[in-house]
Amino acid sequence: MAPLQSSTSPKQWKLSEMSAPIPASVKLQPADNVIIATRALQPGDQAGNLQVRDNIPAGHKIAERDIKQGEALIKFGQTIGFAITDIQAGSHVHSHNMEFSDPGVHHSFCKDYKPTQYAEHPEERTFLGYHREDGSVGTRNYIAVLTSVNCSATAAHRIADAFSDEDLLQFENVDGVASFAHGTGCGMAGDNEGFANLQRVLWGYARNPNVGGVLLVGLGCEVNQIDFLLDAYGLKQSPTFQFMNIQGMGGLRKTIEAGIEKVKAMLLEVNKATRQPAPVSKLMVGLQCGGSDGWSGVTANPALGYATDLLVKYGGTSVLSETSEIYGAEHLLTSRAASQKVAEKLVERVRWWEDYTARNNGTMDNNPSPGNKRGGLTTILEKSLGAVAKGGTTALQGVYKYGEPIETNGFVFMDSPGYDPASVTGQIASGCNLIVFTTGRGSAFGSKPSPTIKVASNTALFEHMPEDMDLNSGSIISEGRSVEEVGTELFELMIKVASGEHSKSEAQGLGDYEFVPWQIGAVM
Repeated sequence: MAPLQSSTSPKQWKLSEMSAPIPASVKLQPADNVIIATRALQPGDQAGNLQVRDNIPAGHKIAERDIKQGEALIKFGQTIGFAITDIQAGSHVHSHNMEFSDPGVHHSFCKDYKPTQYAEHPEERTFLGYHREDGSVGTRNYIAVLTSVNCSATAAHRIADAFSDEDLLQFENVDGVASFAHGTGCGMAGDNEGFANLQRVLWGYARNPNVGGVLLVGLGCEVNQIDFLLDAYGLKQSPTFQFMNIQGMGGLRKTIEAGIEKVKAMLLEVNKATRQPAPVSKLMVGLQCGGSDGWSGVTANPALGYATDLLVKYGGTSVLSETSEIYGAEHLLTSRAASQKVAEKLVERVRWWEDYTARNNGTMDNNPSPGNKRGGLTTILEKSLGAVAKGGTTALQGVYKYGEPIETNGFVFMDSPGYDPASVTGQIASGCNLIVFTTGRGSAFGSKPSPTIKVASNTALFEHMPEDMDLNSGSIISEGRSVEEVGTELFELMIKVASGEHSKSEAQGLGDYEFVPWQIGAVM
């Protein structure tokens, strides 16, 4: 296998430096041997100095020169796969003539990493949030109805559904009553990774700063006993933390009725909180991408990376996740780890995933999805290199397990699957009070209690799904704007949403059914 090329961040590429009109293709890095079509091209069209040989969808790759069978294909200045046949200049480069090859262990530890030095800012940036007793600050103020087991899911939904938006108008400081039901909690081992994940998620949601009150509902005989959770985290009943079991209450109807009364009493307490100024350092933002396309790693993810750097500059925390979607690009993270110990923790998680997929008869190249491939992504290496751009350029300060409380400021990593609902669930459990989600194919995802901002990677998507997309990073291509300009706009939007402005997904009421704890292990 050809060695991976030296790292160059995609955010350094600026379409704005090119002359108008927008060219038919762009080359991201000098070392690349593929270029990217900015619009759909047909045989005979010109792309730079090349004559196109095939039909090339927008966002897909074109061979810049003749490429021999077995030769590495280079994009972002990095290896993204290998040619399985000779490829002529001007030809479409995709699944039919390109393959994934295991990158092997490629972890570059930088013992002398020096994080980016920021100049002092003339003024501290603030947002309006809900201050909690533990020092954290919420961007929302929810009452969460949590379930210990799927058997109490109906009870939780009916309790939350009893409180309509109209009913809550008198509680102006409460954002809603939301149910968080899941499909597990029993038929599982009580001492394995899956059980630990579930307990961290439930406790994490209960302590998330966006939650002002909690009602925990169980059945009574499940593996995931409420008493175990209370003992593990030292929890006791209070006006804003209540729990009950269906069996102990005498049935479903009695549980629902009692739950509604408990929430009514809780509303009075939770409504006492008001938004007050808080430093941006109290923001913890989960970084996500889903339904990615060939532009995600060129526009949306680098723009989010720039916004992430601004967040860290003001003392905030950004959380990159989706371990299966950094595969083959993890060296870009370990090389800027704050210490070798941090780098080794990330490598350990990657190796765990290699074993996890192997023992479940899968491969790490199960990604990209069919939709990703239609958007121009061919291998997990290509997808990962673009996905890592969300993390910006600052030092990697820590690596955490799924749903583990994050107690480090700056840029960190939390282990999770690439499945977006499961990954975001873990980020919220770890403490994220805001989510930013980039997409190229389109996504209707939203989350509670932490709102999701969605960023379109291309203008066509932004115009096609205007009710779902909050920001158009495709303007980097269509209007020649810089990554820095769009990233700054995104950072300002993050502050607005943190202060109470509704995101597009939030305005549509998304988030009650996107709670998906990561299940690991046998169902028994």
